[in-house]
Amino acid sequence: MSRNTDNQKPPQKRLFVALMGVTCILVVGLIYLGWYIPTKGLANIHPDLPRWAGMIFGILSGIALFGTLLLVLTTALGKDILFTKFMRGVVIKFLLPLIEQIGRLCGISKDTIRQSFVAMNNSLVISQRLKIKPDRILILLPHCLQLSDCEIKVTGDINKCVGCGRCTIMGLAEIGRKYHIDISVATGGTLARKVIIEKRPKLVLAVACERDLTSGIKDCYPLPVIGVLNDRPYGPCYNTLVDVTKIEEALLSVLA
Repeated sequence: MSRNTDNQKPPQKRLFVALMGVTCILVVGLIYLGWYIPTKGLANIHPDLPRWAGMIFGILSGIALFGTLLLVLTTALGKDILFTKFMRGVVIKFLLPLIEQIGRLCGISKDTIRQSFVAMNNSLVISQRLKIKPDRILILLPHCLQLSDCEIKVTGDINKCVGCGRCTIMGLAEIGRKYHIDISVATGGTLARKVIIEKRPKLVLAVACERDLTSGIKDCYPLPVIGVLNDRPYGPCYNTLVDVTKIEEALLSVLA
């Protein structure tokens, strides 16, 4: 069963971009305060120290502004302009925690920010125009996509699916066979990391909730990860769904 999710509003990367701009302004403001406050004390040590400190802080501000502009342009144009892989790391390791805190102060939920972050991350990965052979791509699925009352457990091998069509596993197994892609079903983050270490893919296409996708993208960096959010009509981790066409579209964008 492949549920139609076209009526759902897709994650918007614009929110993350906007919060990233606010974060940049705050960082530049802190840099300015870091220069302005001790200026008089520096002048007492040496008259040129305020000027030198101003140059250093000016360079740091310029880097922050340039990096933000670069990320916005890369996302808007969908092209790898400069340092995209490095900038993705800055977003994952540095900006995301700050943006989550700023979002909390603005009353924006973590899940909403994480949805936007996943969309932003996907945009940066796709902008690299990667073309990867099928045997170096791994599709990683959560076990909750399978119906809880199904007697045939596909955690070890998705091809055990008998194709009854009651859940999305059937469509995903068909994609694996059609494109000769390795698909693994994981019962948790620990097993997912173990699978990635063993299979050593060049790209992971992962399905999960906002929290698990965000955590997985962080853990896998610098390995590129494209995330697809699942649908949870019965609550978290129970009989979840995913739009199979989104998996195929994402796969075709990177398949050599």
